[in-house]
Amino acid sequence: MGKPYSQACENNKQPILDVIKNYFENTDSVLEIGSGTGQHAVYFAEHLPHLTWQTSDKKENHPGINAWIDDYSGDNLLRPIDLDVTNSWPVTAAKGIYSANTAHIMSWPMVESFFSGVGRVLKANGYFCLYGPFNFCGEYTSESNKDFDHYLQSQDPEMGIRDFVDIEEQARKADLFFIEKHTMPANNFLLVWQKSVILNKTVQFD
Repeated sequence: MGKPYSQACENNKQPILDVIKNYFENTDSVLEIGSGTGQHAVYFAEHLPHLTWQTSDKKENHPGINAWIDDYSGDNLLRPIDLDVTNSWPVTAAKGIYSANTAHIMSWPMVESFFSGVGRVLKANGYFCLYGPFNFCGEYTSESNKDFDHYLQSQDPEMGIRDFVDIEEQARKADLFFIEKHTMPANNFLLVWQKSVILNKTVQFD
């Protein structure tokens, strides 16, 4: 099959890499949840050769991800595992976790299962990097995000841009403690949490 392609992935892969490389510099393996087309996985594995990148997604997306992996010459990119956040996860431990553009296409119960699973498998002091559009304090960050949210909900009322307050509540339930918010191009953000029993701080955004 031909490789699936996302222009958005091409546009954001370098800005995302510029951020996540700092959190994963001392990590030798990362689990990507929802690898989608596979473009991010190949690019990040190529530019982070010190770690092993584990792709994952629902089975219907595996052929496209494998098509990208077939053209990758390195040995640090693993074939996708079947991961549905609402079912038993095929991994029991991860040193780092990355996911992009997933929370807003999940239903809210799926988001809850998502964070619960991350908290369960992420090792102590490991980082969880989540990229996508988010609301803050109940407000859209741009008119384009507002329009996008309305589009999502017209396709499926269960989908939608999530508010940081709500996902932070799920993160805390999962023993994930917020580290930093990175503003990204195209009105997106990269949010970072750490699994740690030491950090414990209240996060507020004006």
